[in-house]
Amino acid sequence: MLTQTLRLADSTLVAAAIYAGYFLNTDGFVWAAPGQGHTRQAILGLLIGMAWIAALEVYRTRDSKVLGVGPEEYKRVLSASLRVFGFLGVAAVVFRIESVSTFVLVSLPLGVVALVLSRWGFRRWLAKQKARGLCLSRAIVVGEPEDVRYVIKQVNRRSGAPYDIVGACLPGARRGSSLIVDQRHVPVLASIYGVAHTVRQTGANAVIVAGPVPGGNQFIRELGWRLEEDFAELVLAATLTNVAGPRIHWRPVEGLPLMHVDIPHYSGGKHTLKRLMDITVAATALLALSPLLLVLALIVKADSPGPVLFKQERIGKRGTTFKMLKFRSMVVDAEARLEELSTQDEGAGVLFKIRGDPRVTKCGRWMRKYSLDELPQFWNVLTGSMSLVGPRPPLLREVNGYERHTHRRLLIKPGITGLWQINGRSDLPWDEAVRLDLYYVENWSIAGDLIIMWRTFRAMTKPAGAY
Repeated sequence: MLTQTLRLADSTLVAAAIYAGYFLNTDGFVWAAPGQGHTRQAILGLLIGMAWIAALEVYRTRDSKVLGVGPEEYKRVLSASLRVFGFLGVAAVVFRIESVSTFVLVSLPLGVVALVLSRWGFRRWLAKQKARGLCLSRAIVVGEPEDVRYVIKQVNRRSGAPYDIVGACLPGARRGSSLIVDQRHVPVLASIYGVAHTVRQTGANAVIVAGPVPGGNQFIRELGWRLEEDFAELVLAATLTNVAGPRIHWRPVEGLPLMHVDIPHYSGGKHTLKRLMDITVAATALLALSPLLLVLALIVKADSPGPVLFKQERIGKRGTTFKMLKFRSMVVDAEARLEELSTQDEGAGVLFKIRGDPRVTKCGRWMRKYSLDELPQFWNVLTGSMSLVGPRPPLLREVNGYERHTHRRLLIKPGITGLWQINGRSDLPWDEAVRLDLYYVENWSIAGDLIIMWRTFRAMTKPAGAY
């Protein structure tokens, strides 16, 4: 039902975009005059619209596995749209087709924006439905207790996750016991050999195999056969927990599916594009926000004695140091008072944080809450020491306390925002903050950055973990 509704919405938006391109031309965007050219343009618009709708279907933009989860849905919509108009451009040159410019300049941007906004609106509606326990696949998690705990924990933490975990099946377990995950009791429904029967009893739609299980591949193969009878989905949780989809490719070799994991790259074309986006957005933000920056500067100056800007040495890409800019939100002797407050430290790992920190100024409290104190960091982005999105910029004392693998956070530029910013900030456990940063370092993408920036804007309006 949801897929059919989306299909109808996509077709309507594509038709509207083509309709706009049909009547408008590039000569000042005036109404097209009727005639033979008018008829040719109508036929061309009809063909483009049909091809566009077909491409959205071929690229599986409404696949249940990507709807409402991650950037893949948006990527598929963009890829389908751009491929159609890319082919149109080639065909126009080869066959000397006239009157295609109006569709490229009007229909393409209008249609892409409309489709993306439509999918965003659908996501918001779907998120509300999932929060009410609707539109979820009932899932059973199978495996060893620790693997099951990890999978359930990640599903519960993931915003927009498509599964409602109804229980677990553990090796040698009996019905009636429970597994504690994040202080919640997950019922143990059966041993792993009773999965198929349990699916029928609970009406589950999916079985998630969390890591290795007794019986190995033969058990998984036979489980898949049994689940076919109940039309339940078999999902295998990858043990490569820090690897994202874009780096994973499947290559079958004589019936043997091999999973290839691309090596992460820390330079090259994608990073050049990221830098261009940083410069464009930072320069635009500094220009557009200049009145607000001036007002905030005056407020800081009037609130307490000291400089308006706070300059602090942070560690950047590959261990280089730079001066990070912020509006001063603490008293001028805040660093000198750090040692006397060390016993009150509530920070995670090597971080130092205190709720109700006495060093924070009056205006600093609300500026920190809404991340307004970080706006001067757009200058750091413009000058190249930071990026819009990246790992959290650490202090030298924090880096000195890193474990060996944690230094991988320094392989790319730190960011104004990142996964840590939209997942709880100071409320995050240290190991989870590290995991998110390492995940970002190895799996970042432009589309992912855009989603993080959008979610950051939403987090600023409803702040959590900022103090």
